[in-house]
Amino acid sequence: MEESAKARGTGIAKRSPDYIVRKMEEGKAVIAVTKDGTWVGFCYIEAWQHDKYVANSGLIVSPAFRKTGVATEIKSKIFELSRQKYPNAKIFGLTTGLAVMKINSDLGYEPVTYSELTTDEEFWKGCRSCVNYDILMSKQRKNCLCTAMLFDPVEAAAKLNMPLPPVKQGAAVTPQGELVNHHHYQRGFKGNFRLFERWVRFKQFVLLKAFGKKDDGQADSSDRKKSILSFFFFW
Repeated sequence: MEESAKARGTGIAKRSPDYIVRKMEEGKAVIAVTKDGTWVGFCYIEAWQHDKYVANSGLIVSPAFRKTGVATEIKSKIFELSRQKYPNAKIFGLTTGLAVMKINSDLGYEPVTYSELTTDEEFWKGCRSCVNYDILMSKQRKNCLCTAMLFDPVEAAAKLNMPLPPVKQGAAVTPQGELVNHHHYQRGFKGNFRLFERWVRFKQFVLLKAFGKKDDGQADSSDRKKSILSFFFFW
């Protein structure tokens, strides 16, 4: 996983072999193999904030099997497993890859701001091994080159006019069974993926340019903030 991330020029949360083994033993992983037992790919589940948030982490495909659709199959299986084990959890991810964003979109994820992700410090510690960690911290963890994406089971049920999963004890609900203080809204992402692709590239360009200028002392913080705000309003 680490070597693959280096090859892509991005980062990945480092995990020990024992940690990965434990995920498999707990049934929180998907392993792709061929009929003869050749290893093809892998992904695992992590839960945060008392199971309120779930992330599908460590997606990796063997170089010999890339661009064959395996990544899509693994993502679909780990997403299905996450929904089974954590039906009430919001499933989220951070990625710089447009291919992964497209896969996530097909599964029902929507792009969101970083403020809609988990606040669990253990999750954010995982970003320390990313080459873009300095950019993340310079933005007070409110923005980075990665795009945040989220699947909300409540929103998904509302869109499909389906019954909601059982609400955990202690959750506030109305007499009609609706979660309190939850607002459904349409983000309109899937139908505008090409526009979103352009926005992602523009965002990365602005962030890298702003961060580079900061190192050279050629731009003050107010200029950088204005440039970052400009593409948020664009989206």
